[in-house]
Amino acid sequence: MCDTFVALDNSTQDGSVIFGKNSDRPDSEVQLITYNPNTKYSKGEELQCTYISIPQASETAAVLLSQPWWMWGAEMGANEHSVVIGNEAVGTLEPLRLTGLLGMDLLRLGLERGKSAKEALNIITDLLEKHGQGGGCAYNDPSWMYHNSFIIADSSEAYVLETADDWWIVEQVKSVRSISNDISIRGKGDLRKKGIVQHAIQSGYCKDDNDFDFASTFSGSYLSYAPSPYSRGGKSTIMLKESKGTITPETMMDFLREHEAGICMHGGFESTGSQVSHLRKGKDSVHWFTGSTLPCLSTFKPYVFPVEGQEVLNPGPYSKIDPNWFWSKQTRFIEPYKGYSMGTSRENYLKSIKNIERKSLDAVNSLISQEEKASDFNFVEEIKSINNQAWEEMIKLLNSSPLT
Repeated sequence: MCDTFVALDNSTQDGSVIFGKNSDRPDSEVQLITYNPNTKYSKGEELQCTYISIPQASETAAVLLSQPWWMWGAEMGANEHSVVIGNEAVGTLEPLRLTGLLGMDLLRLGLERGKSAKEALNIITDLLEKHGQGGGCAYNDPSWMYHNSFIIADSSEAYVLETADDWWIVEQVKSVRSISNDISIRGKGDLRKKGIVQHAIQSGYCKDDNDFDFASTFSGSYLSYAPSPYSRGGKSTIMLKESKGTITPETMMDFLREHEAGICMHGGFESTGSQVSHLRKGKDSVHWFTGSTLPCLSTFKPYVFPVEGQEVLNPGPYSKIDPNWFWSKQTRFIEPYKGYSMGTSRENYLKSIKNIERKSLDAVNSLISQEEKASDFNFVEEIKSINNQAWEEMIKLLNSSPLT
């Protein structure tokens, strides 16, 4: 369960590309903000992913990830080239494999090896065809398996990639787009794996070439072109279309906190990590991460490349959960505030985190405004300072007594 959004330059307030994602996972699964620097490797080295090993690339890009603690891959992230990717679990008629690359592995591999959205797309589809996708997608639960869809974006363009086993299809985004756990590309898409239509016909999924519609053909059910506004997919589409031309990073944060359709997901599955990326062509991109569960009870903190000097952990996988990780501490701290019956104490907590996030947003917006006026300052160092202050204030809040 996840929701991923993108708005291209023709749909945002400032002509940038803006990306957002909530990662919906088991509510006890820690999700960490991790960083791996640009790295060079020797010829012939092997890379151990979550379940299988593959040949390592000669060089990998610096990546900033939102990563479930136990796996090699990541739920979402960005690289030093302003490429961002988010993935979704989807169900299809194709069989599930017991082992292979997780969708999260493919996501991280696309970020580590792709210098543009198109290059990352090609890398993921090539790896999918060579190694397949498969394996248990939850810690100690090999039975939870799924296929994957992705939004892959950079400061110029974006793509929706949807998969069914090692079959794949692509739609190039024209303005705004979202994905929400259902395969959604209609017709034959803009790009597709060779032979996919013939495979669908031979498998009995559709009658002939004219009958092929990826979303309905590979899901095995009729799908309306107008999804319900009460569904996450329908609601996300409506919000994006109604906001075209005015979308900002803060707008995207608001989308991720939507509760009527459950985009900010509560319960046994929760939105355990969130990302918003402000992809600015020819300028430093700013990536906002919560590093904590439930965006409605969390703050987004800004990041910029190079990431050194900002609050991150080394990349996973980790062998065990550390109760002192920020994610763990925040989850314990907000437990009383999940219910709406907490009254004043909940209101005080929400006011505190809103003030912390507001200061970060205002500071970053001020920097961007100064940058446009060609002021003499170091944008990257200023963002790092805002990042550190935002984390210091959140850690101080979690170390205080529960708000009354």
